[in-house]
Parts: sequence; structure tokens; C-alpha cells
Amino acid sequence: MKEELLNRLSRRERQLMEIIYRLGRASAAEVRRAMDDPPSYSAVRALLGILEEKGCLRHEQQGRTYIYLPRISRARARQSALSSLVQNFFDGSVEQAVASLVNLSAGKLSDDELDRLEAMIREKRDKE
Repeated sequence: MKEELLNRLSRRERQLMEIIYRLGRASAAEVRRAMDDPPSYSAVRALLGILEEKGCLRHEQQGRTYIYLPRISRARARQSALSSLVQNFFDGSVEQAVASLVNLSAGKLSDDELDRLEAMIREKRDKE
């Protein structure tokens, strides 16, 4: 499944995917400009080609330029990454993952954010 593949990308491949998600669509030159400490233009093109071969990206041609777009929505990629994180670092425990996030965010969550989180939990509990 493509979503699982996203969890097995190299650091640089993930960086390129994040840039494409942020921009929505981009040429190799645009991706390179958005990178901190970018590799050569040809290296960026090669990485984009690899990501396309892996099924993470697709391209449209505009003149002589390839414009790259994600094949998997950002929301699905986030779900997949989060699921993998919960499995790998929290032994599959959503409770432990959420507790860790809440502790990490101590003092940073507004009352409105806490209210929304409580409402989500209440809604989930009511559905089950």
C-alpha cells in the first residue's frame, strides 16, 4: 500500500514529499529552492524520479517542465505516519501517544484547543 511506503522513505525523500505537500505541486527547480542546504538540481530531479517510481508522486508536463504532484493526499499520509509512530514508539497504544502529546504541549494548548479535544473524545465515546 502506498501509505505504508511513505513511512519507509529516506530523510531526503520525506523532505521532498513535505515540500510537494506544502506547495501542492512543484517543478524540480521549485522544490530545490524550497530546500535548506539543497543538493544539486540533478540530484533533486533524480530523487523526484525515484519518488515517482515508488508511487508517491506523479507528474504533469508543462512544456518541457515536469510538475510533480503527490499521489497520496496529505491527510492520508499523516494518518499513515501517525499510525506507524503509534505502533513503533508506543507499542500500539493510542492512549500513551496522546498522553505524550498532551505532556509535550503542556502550557501550549489554549482553552479552546482543550475544549475541542474533549469534545472529540466525548463524541468518540458516544459513538461506541
